[in-house]
Amino acid sequence: MSLPSSRNDALARARQIRLLLLDVDGVLSDGRLIYGGEGLEFKTFHSQDGFGLRLLAENGIEVGIITARASGAVRRRAEELHLRHLVEQAQDKLSAFEEILEKDKLSAPECAYMGDDWLDLPVLNRVGLALAPANAVAEVRERAHFVTHREGGRGAVREVCDLILEAQGLFSSCLTQYDR
Repeated sequence: MSLPSSRNDALARARQIRLLLLDVDGVLSDGRLIYGGEGLEFKTFHSQDGFGLRLLAENGIEVGIITARASGAVRRRAEELHLRHLVEQAQDKLSAFEEILEKDKLSAPECAYMGDDWLDLPVLNRVGLALAPANAVAEVRERAHFVTHREGGRGAVREVCDLILEAQGLFSSCLTQYDR
């Protein structure tokens, strides 16, 4: 097992990112599954994560989701954020990832992926920038190029968005739009 890379290494890797892909449970949400009556499923999403994803999209960096589950809440969030890719019920996330690469004519080093559990390891081992939230299992954190300070569903994705924007020299110009 290797140790997580330095922030400088993560920034260098983030310079070439054109697509950020995310798991949902434990990354975009806190990982808890809440069921209501009549089969309803509830998830919470952090608004700062959504804003960060919007900033990436506005700056030409595509965003998508690869998740092993299917959820109406996830479909709604993906629609609200105008995400380019939504792959649900992906028991083989690596195959889903490779299909996205082919469709978008991208190479693995141009992609970042954030996951939190063993199902995510095949993709994390292939991408140019492997990311994990603070609450990821140890095996995922050990393989990530960058581990956030925040947990999934609590702003971890925003940390990643800021890292990519910083690496690509876009952070200051994005901030300037709002800090007038």
